[in-house]
Parts: sequence; C-alpha cells; structure tokens
Amino acid sequence: MQKDNLTEVSEFFLLGFQTSQDIRFSLFCFLLVVYCGTICGNLLIIALVSTSKNLHTPMYFFISHLAISDILIITDIVLKMLKILLNNGETMTFISCITQLYLFCASEATECFLLAVMSYDRYVAICNPLRYSSIMTSGHCMILSILCWLLGFSIVLIYMIKTAKLNFCGPNIIDHLFCDINPLLEVSCSDTFIIHTVIYILGIPIVITPTIIIVMSYTYIVSAILRIPSNTGRQKAFSTCSSHLIVVSIFYGTLFGVYIVPTKGRTLTMNKIISLLYIVFIPLFNPIIYSLRNKDIWKAVQKCHKRVIW
Repeated sequence: MQKDNLTEVSEFFLLGFQTSQDIRFSLFCFLLVVYCGTICGNLLIIALVSTSKNLHTPMYFFISHLAISDILIITDIVLKMLKILLNNGETMTFISCITQLYLFCASEATECFLLAVMSYDRYVAICNPLRYSSIMTSGHCMILSILCWLLGFSIVLIYMIKTAKLNFCGPNIIDHLFCDINPLLEVSCSDTFIIHTVIYILGIPIVITPTIIIVMSYTYIVSAILRIPSNTGRQKAFSTCSSHLIVVSIFYGTLFGVYIVPTKGRTLTMNKIISLLYIVFIPLFNPIIYSLRNKDIWKAVQKCHKRVIW
C-alpha cells in the first residue's frame, strides 16, 4: 500500500477498564485518594528537605529529586486516567499521546539514574566514610542531579522522535490505561522493527547501566558491612541504606515485570493492573518508605509541626 493512500490517524481512543459503572466509579475514587496522598507525601518530602537544616545532606537532596520525578509520573498518567474511568474511555490527540508517553518514559529514565546515583552515595558513605564530605560536596551532588535529568529526557527523546514519525492508519483504539509504548506500537501500520531495536539499544544506558552500578555498589556495601566487628555497627550501617534498597527492589522488580518479562499468556486486564501498580503505587510508596524508616525525617516533621502550632 502506498503511503499516500493511508488514512492518517490524528487521535486515539483509550478504552481503560471496560467494566460496570459502579466499579469504575469506585476505582476513580480510590485513584483520586491515592493521587492526592502521593502528591501531598512527595511535596512534604521536598518541603522538609528544603527547609530543615538537618536534611541538607546528599542523600536527602537526591530523595527530593526522586519525589519530583514521582510527582511528574503520577500527574502525567493519573489525571487522564481519571477522565477515562469517568467517561468509560477517552479520546487523546496524537500529540497529547506522544507527549504523555515522552514525559512518562523520561521521568522513569531519570528515576533509574537517580536510584543509581543514590546507591553510589550510600557506597561512598559506608565504604569511604572519611572521604564522604569531600567527595559528595553540594556542587558534586548538583552536577549529578542535573546529569540525571538531562540524560533521562535527552536519551528518551531519541526514540520518541522515531515513534512520532510512525504511520497510524487505523484502528485508533488503544486497549490500555494510557499511551504506553507497546500498545501504541501495536496499532501502528508502519514497520516497528527499527523502533523496537532502538528501544532495546537505549535500554542499555537507561536500565542496564544503572542496574550494574546499583549491584556493584551494594556488593561493596555488603562486603564492608560484614567486616564491621559489632552487631550494633552492622545494623547501624545497614539502616542507612535499607530504605533505598527497598525502593530499588520495588522499582526494578515492577519495571522488569512490566517491560522485560514476556507477556505471553497475560490477559489485557492483567497487563493494565500490573501497569496500574507500577505507575500509581510506587510514587505513593517511596515517601512512605523513606519516612517510616527514617528518624531524621520524623524529627523534621515534628519541628515543622511545632512551628505551625506556635
């Protein structure tokens, strides 16, 4: 078929969950509560790190950037998802769909880099404690955070430009919760082999490299902790990186579950539920994990509460 004979698709219709109105409304209310809680929790982390002097350390500096990334991810996806649930489907223009996909992928890529940098920070803190303050200076941390954001948004832009050049000639129905890359490629009438190849190649700097950095960092960290003679010392050293380790495990566990593990045998509904867990609950869990397992943040909350009262 000639390209000139193709009817170009200018908008897509996202189906969301095709179920009863009562279930969709219940899910709408649930997601709205989760969204509000996620925004409040991450904004609280950012505010505390910005205003509390005892939180002006590299670890909390990177945690605040992680909170910004989580806010971008859930806002980019969930607000549109709420409209899809209310209307039992929603139309998105091609530009809106590509923009949503770009912001989502770029924020996720940035989070991969931030988690890798945070593991490096924990490595320096535990394995080179005497040099920590000279290595992880405020200027160094600022450069690392800027690199994470620049790499995340620039690398993803490469295959997003390729995706935007694909032909979409029908059908324009996407049976998913948002404009994710795989459902979008499935409705394209162009050859997507090059796009898939580019995605796999770019997965090396975005996913594989940060994973290697994290694994190597924690290999050295565990080795250093095991050499500490006292149980108290080992527990104290491990507690400084336990929250980050939990966040990394949840993030990469769901990331590989959604995009790496073969989807053969999964129903479309199951894919939607897994995507929902990945997009909605990780941004909610991150501030909870860092707050519940961190005495410094609780002290900052108490000080902030006293200021408000007085």
